[in-house]
Amino acid sequence: MIDVRRSGDRYRGGEPGAGIETFHAFSFGSYYDPDNLRFGAVLACNEERLAPGAGFDEHPHSHTEIVTWVVEGELTHRDSAGHASLVRPGDVQHLSAAGGVRHVERNDGEAPLVFVQMWLSPLAPGGEPAYEVVHGIADSTPYAVPAAGALLHVRRLAAGERTAIPDAPFAYVHVVRGEVRLGGEELSGGDAVRITAAEGLEAVAGERGSAELLVWEMSGG
Repeated sequence: MIDVRRSGDRYRGGEPGAGIETFHAFSFGSYYDPDNLRFGAVLACNEERLAPGAGFDEHPHSHTEIVTWVVEGELTHRDSAGHASLVRPGDVQHLSAAGGVRHVERNDGEAPLVFVQMWLSPLAPGGEPAYEVVHGIADSTPYAVPAAGALLHVRRLAAGERTAIPDAPFAYVHVVRGEVRLGGEELSGGDAVRITAAEGLEAVAGERGSAELLVWEMSGG
């Protein structure tokens, strides 16, 4: 089954007056839809836009696997476990909140910052927090989040190029940019597809330019 969710249907949150715009794909904060709580292991897929100098002050997380993909700009990250890093386009950042951690996310640069942040439910609660940044991840290298039974595939497609969608119990596809055709549907930046028990699917970039996809392959939900 293929369930397409359009960018324009995302719930708009954040604090525009503070330079923060957020677009939520799932129930989040004050936005609650009992029929849109999660898909597979994915609990949230937020598109964040931070103006220079804007950010999220120190706040807590627990029992959540948080994976961040920077689209443009530079993300400054610090957490209570002593990790500090700059995350740039092409990097995958993974914070395993486990039993509990606090962190800060800011745009300390001079250019606007855009990133996609995805929250996944762990298979088991608790544990010690962990942090990792993979700089310049390659298309051919899936990023594993074993605590959530999930793999992240980054796909950068040239015009007209094809890529297979993993055959899995659950697959979640987020179009970062460009135009893509998948399962007879035309998709553009910000659109997402929730796929259940599908086989033999392909995504094809449009003929007018390149496309970038984030694809979650999940064993359960």
